[in-house]
Amino acid sequence: MYHHKKYKEESVQWRYVTWEHLEKNWAQNVGLDNLKVIGSSVQDRNIFGLTLGDGPTKVLMWSQMHGNESTTTKAVLDLVNFLNSTGEVANTILSHCTIAIVPILNPDGAYAYTRVNANEVDLNRDAKNRTQPESKVLRQLFEQFEPDFCFNLHDQRTMFSAGRTDKPATISFLSPSNNPERTVDETRAIAMKLIVAMNHALQKQIPGQVGRYDDGFNENCIGDTFQMLGVPTILFEAGHFQGDYEREETRKYIFHTLVTALDTISNDGVDEISHEAYFEIPENGKCFYDIIITNGHLLNSTLDADDRVGIRFVETLNQSAVDFVPEVIDVGKLVGRYGHKSLDCSLKNDRNQIESGNLLSLVLKINS
Repeated sequence: MYHHKKYKEESVQWRYVTWEHLEKNWAQNVGLDNLKVIGSSVQDRNIFGLTLGDGPTKVLMWSQMHGNESTTTKAVLDLVNFLNSTGEVANTILSHCTIAIVPILNPDGAYAYTRVNANEVDLNRDAKNRTQPESKVLRQLFEQFEPDFCFNLHDQRTMFSAGRTDKPATISFLSPSNNPERTVDETRAIAMKLIVAMNHALQKQIPGQVGRYDDGFNENCIGDTFQMLGVPTILFEAGHFQGDYEREETRKYIFHTLVTALDTISNDGVDEISHEAYFEIPENGKCFYDIIITNGHLLNSTLDADDRVGIRFVETLNQSAVDFVPEVIDVGKLVGRYGHKSLDCSLKNDRNQIESGNLLSLVLKINS
């Protein structure tokens, strides 16, 4: 595979990523002349784009449509570093493709670390009406650039599993539907084929940790809209890798998928792939909590001995960092559910972790 460490943009890490972070180092590295202001946000922050390559096949990608979904942004920076190298694969991609990139579509949401923009609108539900300036910027770019492929780059929550298994969906894909019947026409099939190529590569790195996102049709979603307009569009969802809450490991796998996709496109490899294998990717389940606590009755007598406590983290911006604040979501048998971490109140070390943190107060407050 491609040597991610060689191209990783070390100046931009962790979960809180704004344009200010990119501007300090990365923007100077790629050259400010290559970055163009393509519009502005509700709060008048600039939205930047850049274009690489001069090939006939056009690929449009955008990240942080949801401001608190930054993993793919980090991977895109690494991708740009890769494409600006002198490697054979990079040169082949740039000679066959022209790639337009919007690193942060929702700079106000990125600054506030929120899913929505400054008007509290979800831009991924504004594709039809385009009420927001950021939505208009993306659609204008789409119409001017006339892409052959679109990559819609997102993060997904830690709850998602690859099928109903004990493996997290570290990366999920979707070839969006373009009608309520979810018909597989030529446009949608092309997107499926490219996903099959990326999944094949990922199974060698994170076997069993790739999921397929729900394909319910929503004409207000940008992927469904672009698919309806006849452009193969792929939803990328960066998810959880074991112990990687800052998503620096997931970032690496997103980087690999992006290079794999562009390499496949530039070598005309899409037509050789069968789209049916797309449906072999397990559909995402919602089987995970961040923490599952067992034997909680030893701390709280209102709990039954076989009750389990499911806790998920709430991502909370604390100045320039993201805190992961635990919250009790479910209490019960929780059959078929898993924890990214498991703590047993009957074990001394686990109990010490519960009592030394803010998990103890959560367990004590439970009143079943």
